[in-house]
Amino acid sequence: MLIPVTANAIEIETPAVGLAGVPLDYTVTGSTPGEAVVLTVAGASRSATAGDDGSVVFEDIVIADPGLVTVSASAGDASASVELRTIPGWVSILPAVLAIGIALTLRNVIPALLLGLWVGATALQSFTLAGVGRGLLDSFQVYVTGAIADFDRASIILFTMMIGGMVGIITRNGGMASVVQAIVSRARTAIGGQVAVWLMGLMIFFDDYSNTLVVGNTARSLTDHLKVSREKLAYIVDSTAAPVACIALITTWIGYEIGLVDQALGAIDELSHLQAYSVFIHSIPYSFYPILAIVFVLMISASGRDFGPMLTAEIRARNGAVKPETAEELPAIHGDELVPKDRIPLRAINAFVPIITLVVALMVSLYMLGEGDSMIEILESTNPYRAMMYSSFVGVLVAATMSIGQKILTVHETVDAWYGGLRATLFGMIILVLAWALSDLTATLNTASYLVTLLADSLPVALIPAIVFILAAITAFTTGTSWGTMAILMPLIIPLCWAVMGVNGIADDAGMHIMYSAVACCLGGAVWGDHCSPISDTTVLSSVASGCDHIEHVRTQLPYALLVGLVGLLLGTIPGGFGVPPWISIIAGIAVLAVALKFLGKKAAASA
Repeated sequence: MLIPVTANAIEIETPAVGLAGVPLDYTVTGSTPGEAVVLTVAGASRSATAGDDGSVVFEDIVIADPGLVTVSASAGDASASVELRTIPGWVSILPAVLAIGIALTLRNVIPALLLGLWVGATALQSFTLAGVGRGLLDSFQVYVTGAIADFDRASIILFTMMIGGMVGIITRNGGMASVVQAIVSRARTAIGGQVAVWLMGLMIFFDDYSNTLVVGNTARSLTDHLKVSREKLAYIVDSTAAPVACIALITTWIGYEIGLVDQALGAIDELSHLQAYSVFIHSIPYSFYPILAIVFVLMISASGRDFGPMLTAEIRARNGAVKPETAEELPAIHGDELVPKDRIPLRAINAFVPIITLVVALMVSLYMLGEGDSMIEILESTNPYRAMMYSSFVGVLVAATMSIGQKILTVHETVDAWYGGLRATLFGMIILVLAWALSDLTATLNTASYLVTLLADSLPVALIPAIVFILAAITAFTTGTSWGTMAILMPLIIPLCWAVMGVNGIADDAGMHIMYSAVACCLGGAVWGDHCSPISDTTVLSSVASGCDHIEHVRTQLPYALLVGLVGLLLGTIPGGFGVPPWISIIAGIAVLAVALKFLGKKAAASA
């Protein structure tokens, strides 16, 4: 958020609030091209020449101490000034820390997010009685409203609701029941059901949101039948969605990631000749967390072994209670009341055709909305959110048309079924909007800049990938967004990595494994932090799609994510920085995870 202040002919754009000791950028606009511009912040001046557009960006301006400071600018006879309130850097992480801590303590994410928003909005005002009151109002007026108003996010909300509506229709028309029966005929055990869900997660590789919603909603009846806990379903869904989309060769994620990499490479003359897609391909072997996460889900599913809170949940499920026992049952779970209509034919085609149509429509929409001569260029330029919205709408239309056309459901019954499925997503959408609002607020507070300043003072070249991995994980954990983390850190990581490589004399082909690993760690660390965070949008969607209490999902998934992340860091990322081939690290990581599961895990069994 920028604050423009006008005086005479120039404007100063400052951060919404300053952070003591953290370098931030200030922009002066409205001057004459080629004119000398002087910026004075807290008594310290810096000069620069205005560009062709009459603006100049003053980068990395540091205010030493908190308090009220004067920011002024002059260009020729024009001048402008503004008072900027500066707060301690640690205040910027307070909203996210409070939200995460309260969510895990109360096991209820709504009040946690609301309090985090309130504290963050208050920090932007002042910690006075008036500031507290204004912060409360701004929480909703500015940030919640802003989260809803964003077109891409609105598309995600509509996509989610329409997917829920489609699932409601294909459940009511008996299609889902027929699919479940077909799968049940092959997956006769809890282990078989979990492996089947894992395979479904690999099949829908093109987008994490689509993966989460389609797999979670489709597999829920199967896992309930096989007495697999909702927590286990949410874990399998969550830990295959983003990791698969992160490293698959052609996905919406890859288009986004390549765009960020290309932007960063273009800023470095020595690297501007490199193709971003080539850098990404070379980085895949160093994506230890996504690779090991996918493998570990298969280990957990195929072995029937669990540990920690997940073992407790699985024992409960084997005894017939697949849902977690919470003080207040999530409204999202109430969508399970949808059952097939009595005395209707159960036809798998009534589920398969809408789902296949959804998938095909998404791929076609991604292609049609993009531009370029190659699939990579198309994915870089496409609009995945618009494509998701289009495809979900088409999926609902197909499901409704088939139900009405076969006279299985009337028009009224179809609408009721659609609304029943949609209603199951509403509570999750509330959480999602609040998580987005908190993410926007942390961006306004420059939380990521503070984290970078705090953690990136000294960077030994061999440990750069490990530091990047940890920094990305912390940022994603506190902000709740893997994409946002990548967008914030990638433009910083690649130039910084190249600079440190140059200082150590390895800014050449011999040292490129550091660059590839750093890129992979930015992506993998963001996914790891996202998996551990209770305010992550994909974590929320996994809970909604699986019909699982959100906090229970976070609580049961956390030990697994932490184990895989630590193994990937210690056996993959750190050795990789010292030149160990990544395939050796992957084999070693898989072996250690297998041993850990053998000694920590136990098979869940029903009580006698």
